[in-house]
Amino acid sequence: MLKFLARMSGLLLVAAGFVGLVIDGTRSIVNNVISFTSIGSLVGTFVPGGISNLQTSVAARFSPWLWDTLFVHALQLPASITAFFVGAFLLWIGQRSIEPIGYLAGR
Repeated sequence: MLKFLARMSGLLLVAAGFVGLVIDGTRSIVNNVISFTSIGSLVGTFVPGGISNLQTSVAARFSPWLWDTLFVHALQLPASITAFFVGAFLLWIGQRSIEPIGYLAGR
């Protein structure tokens, strides 16, 4: 069941990464500048309160240095490429096991 969920979410993330890459590519062609949508801008768009609430919750639960060392750099990554790689990793984790073909000769 978990492998199915990993495959399904992996396929959705790969598809979302591809759509995001097409959107970023179109925006780059129109503006004549290479531009990617970052994870931070997506968080600011979809999460109420945006990054400031995320920063306070991370600093309260864990440590303030964790925000500065890890989350600041992670939020600057391109969202489409990150979704594609996370989806590919989930597809790799959720792949079906290979069934053996034939009979064992040593018995």
